[in-house]
Amino acid sequence: MQENMKPSQPLILVSNDDGITSPGIRTLVEVMSELGEVVVVAPNSPQSGMGHAITVGETIRLDESDIFGNVEAYECSGTPADCVKLAKHFVLKDRKPDLVVSGINHGSNSSISVIYSGTMSAAIEGAIEGLPAIGFSLCDYGHQADFSHTRAIVRQIAQTVIRSGLPQGIALNVNIPAKSSEAVRGIRICRQTKGHWGEEFEERKDPYGRRYFWLTGSFINQDKGEDTDEWALKNNYVSIVPCQYDLTAHYALPLLNEWSWDK
Repeated sequence: MQENMKPSQPLILVSNDDGITSPGIRTLVEVMSELGEVVVVAPNSPQSGMGHAITVGETIRLDESDIFGNVEAYECSGTPADCVKLAKHFVLKDRKPDLVVSGINHGSNSSISVIYSGTMSAAIEGAIEGLPAIGFSLCDYGHQADFSHTRAIVRQIAQTVIRSGLPQGIALNVNIPAKSSEAVRGIRICRQTKGHWGEEFEERKDPYGRRYFWLTGSFINQDKGEDTDEWALKNNYVSIVPCQYDLTAHYALPLLNEWSWDK
């Protein structure tokens, strides 16, 4: 390399599920802009709880946006997974991102919530495409959630992944404790907590007397381990869980192969 040539910056793709106008993605774009060249493709409206849904049988619209100033950005009518697919195959075309980041989600995506998360679906889609990917979430659902303390944490984790890479097909699920008087104690590499949502459907009536349902419930932690994401967050650590899109229950294969399937 000639002395007057500068090394190329990492290309970073940013998406989310809360929508392109959310405060979390603005924080993420600002931090990623310090690390490399940023391209944003994000939903034009909230897509929380979409999981890994993709748009089939309907049109997907993609429009340029100047919401982040000089940062190249597009708002998409599709799901978070749609956003990453369109970014890789249309917006970036022959340019391969060095990193895909999603978030910063407004609320936790720990434990079983990762299954339903649109934030993590964007990151997982990046992993499916063979790209290093991270989903960031802040454990604060409040309307005025403070994202300021996430900046240094997000920068540190993203820099580490850019420098070291990730195993093929892996996306990191990063959850950050809400801001409090106590400083975050550090980072823990964790496994996903075994837990589930105790769900209830409240039956209600609209102004016309028609019945509708509203999903409510609370998280039930079935896991007493101290190596889980829920334990880490409860003890004011940032949790990082490596996730994969292979849902095969490998431990069950020997048992199922012992059964007589042709009788």
